[in-house]
Amino acid sequence: MAAETKEKVVPLVSSGTAGPLGAVHLPRLWLKLSLAAVDALPEGYDECGTGFDAMTLSALGLERQKTIDFIRQKKPTYMEFEEWVVANGKTDKATIERHNAAVRGYNHSDETGHKMRGASKIKDSSVKDAVSLNMVDDLDEIHRQLIRV
Repeated sequence: MAAETKEKVVPLVSSGTAGPLGAVHLPRLWLKLSLAAVDALPEGYDECGTGFDAMTLSALGLERQKTIDFIRQKKPTYMEFEEWVVANGKTDKATIERHNAAVRGYNHSDETGHKMRGASKIKDSSVKDAVSLNMVDDLDEIHRQLIRV
């Protein structure tokens, strides 16, 4: 019997999104890890990369591999993941506020920002923040998938 081909799903949750815990990017991290756990993350998306994923894990005091393993093995809902984060990480209000400020204040390099604005046809050169540029990049990817249908 041939193996079933799994549909790939663009993780359309912005890094600027927070769940009830209040930590931005955490819902996107959960989604990316959850998609990767069932082989549904599109090619080119890091399961747990060196950018916002690493920033979030570091800020919240979470071990990368332990977090990946939890998602792969338990396949938790988002709220189950937040509960696990609270039990295994550092989630006091000051820590979350520092993390959120770091994510929201992060800009891609001038070169990367320029390339992303060009690829997405963003005419406003003042748009430099990685949250916005990454979101538009994701929207462009889903658009490419939709128009191929």
